Amino acid sequence: MPTTFAQQKDVLQMSYNSISANGAGPKKKETSTAITVRGLGKEYRIGAMRERHSYTTLREAISSKVTNLLPGRRSAPQPTARVWALKDVDLTVNEGEVVGVIGRNGSGKSTLLKILSDIVEPTEGSVEIWGRVASLLEVGTGFHGELTGRENVFLNGAILGMRMAEIRQNFDKIVDFSGIGQFIDTPVKRYSSGMYVRLAFAVAAHLIPRVLIVDEVLAVGDFEFQQRCIGRMREVGQDGRTVLFVSHNMAAVESLCSRCVLIDHGRIIKDGDPYEITREYRRSMIATDGKVVAELENVEGPHRKQPVLMSARLVDEDGAPTTSIAVSRAFEVRIGVRIREALSDLMFVVRIENGYGERMMTLRSPQKDAVYRNLKGDHEISCRVDEFPLAPGVYNIGLGVKTRDQQIDAVGNILSLTVTDGEIFSEGRGVVWGMCFARSNWNVGPPVTAMFNENTPDPALAAPPAS
Repeated sequence: MPTTFAQQKDVLQMSYNSISANGAGPKKKETSTAITVRGLGKEYRIGAMRERHSYTTLREAISSKVTNLLPGRRSAPQPTARVWALKDVDLTVNEGEVVGVIGRNGSGKSTLLKILSDIVEPTEGSVEIWGRVASLLEVGTGFHGELTGRENVFLNGAILGMRMAEIRQNFDKIVDFSGIGQFIDTPVKRYSSGMYVRLAFAVAAHLIPRVLIVDEVLAVGDFEFQQRCIGRMREVGQDGRTVLFVSHNMAAVESLCSRCVLIDHGRIIKDGDPYEITREYRRSMIATDGKVVAELENVEGPHRKQPVLMSARLVDEDGAPTTSIAVSRAFEVRIGVRIREALSDLMFVVRIENGYGERMMTLRSPQKDAVYRNLKGDHEISCRVDEFPLAPGVYNIGLGVKTRDQQIDAVGNILSLTVTDGEIFSEGRGVVWGMCFARSNWNVGPPVTAMFNENTPDPALAAPPAS
C-alpha cells in the first residue's frame, strides 16, 4: 500500500500496480512538477454478489438465510458488470498551478481526487506527488461528533499531518478564519453543515501544504465564506503551492484557476484555458433535440392559470426556422396565442436562462402599447433581438403572459437556442470573455502634452503673482 499522506515527507511517492509490477523504484522529480499521473484507471464491479468470504453484516447474513428458505425466493447468482470510473488519465500539474476540475455528476472528478488523496487505490496506472498534501473532500471528514470544535481542530489537524506545535501556532488563525469562535467549545454534532465546512476548510487552509485538494464543499458555505475560501486558495497558489479544485461553480473556476481540466465518462477530454474549457462545458450541459417548434396547447403546469400560449418557434434573421445562431446575430421568437376573452394590458415575456437555470435575460412587450390593451382571438406575437448579446453557449427559452395585476400563463424550458462562435458585430472574429457583450463607442482625443510633460509645473505649486 502507498504511504499515507498524513506522514510528512519531502517527496511523497505513490507506487501502484503498474509500477510495483515491474519493480520500478522512485523516479527523479522533474523541475517544478507537483503531480504526475500516468495511465490512471479505476474499475468498479456493480451488480455482483458478495464473495463467500467477503465482509457481510449480521443483518445481511440473516436476511439472506431467510430469503433462501422461502419457496421460490432462493437468491440466484447475479451477473457481474464492470464500470470504469476513470480510464487512461494522464495529467501533469506544476508547482504553483491552480487547476480547476469540472464535469458532469458521475464523470469521475471525485474519484480522481480520492486517488490523489490516497483514499481510493486505483486499478491501474501510477501517481506521483511531491510534498505534503491536504485534502478537503467531504463535509466533516475527520471530525468526531462528540468532540468540541476545539478538540476537532487538533484531531483533524493531526489527521492531515500537522504537528501539535503547528496546530497550536495556527489555532487562533483557524478559529478567526472559520468565524465560529463563539461555538468553538460546542460539540460539532450540534453544528450546521455550513459550520462544519467552515471549520474543516479553515484547518486545511492553514496546514500550509505543498498540494491542496478541494472537492465541491464550498457549495455548503454562504457567499461571504465562499469568497474568503477562494481568496485563501488564490493566496496558496501565489505562494507557489498547488491547488486542485473541483467545482460546479464556473464563475469561481474562471476567477480562481490558471488552468482547467474537463472530465467526461472517466477521461480527460479538454485541458487548457479556464474560459475556453468552461465555455465548452456550458455548451455540453444542455442536449438540444433540434426542436424548432414547441406545441404548448396540451402542456400542463402550475402557472397555467389561464392558458393562452399555444406554440413557440425560433427563426433566424432571414425568417428561416432554426435552433442556433452565430454570436451577435439576430433571431426571433414567434409565439402563437389564443385569447378567448378580451384581456386588457397584456404583457408577453420571453425568459432566457443558462444551463444552471440562472436568468440571463428577460424580454418584455411594451405594456402601454395600444395593440396589447384589448387583444382577442388567434395571433402570432413576434419578439426580435437584432444583436443577441450573450456569449456562445446553450440557452433555455421560457415564456410568460401577464396582465397588469397578475401572471396568467407561463411555461419554461420549451426551446433551446445554441449560440455559436462567429464574427462579432460583423467586425471580425473575436473571443467573448464573460457572459455578455455590448456595442461601445471609443474615441481618441487630441494630444494632451501637458499631462505627460515632466517639466510642466503644477499650477497648484506655482508661486503667487507679485503684488
